[in-house]
Amino acid sequence: MSTELPLTETSHACGCGETHASPLPELDTRVIPHELRHGAVFGALATRQPGTGLILIASHDPKPLLAQLAQREGDSIEIEYLVEGPQAWHLRMTRR
Repeated sequence: MSTELPLTETSHACGCGETHASPLPELDTRVIPHELRHGAVFGALATRQPGTGLILIASHDPKPLLAQLAQREGDSIEIEYLVEGPQAWHLRMTRR
């Protein structure tokens, strides 16, 4: 069974033949059921190669998620806040 996540990519070199505009996919967690959000983020980050990442969009400052991510990944994920609310938080997450 395939589950589609709200992951939109707007530029990449995956070989799919599609043309896109931005180098990082966006994962909008606001549309993922609450009990699945952290797992969806961990899964999405697991697909990213070193030097690549994603833009996380959340309805609040995702400090609990970031704490869990630090426990799981150590310092292998670099986090940069791009937008800090009040409607949404946007974070660039890059695998080192």
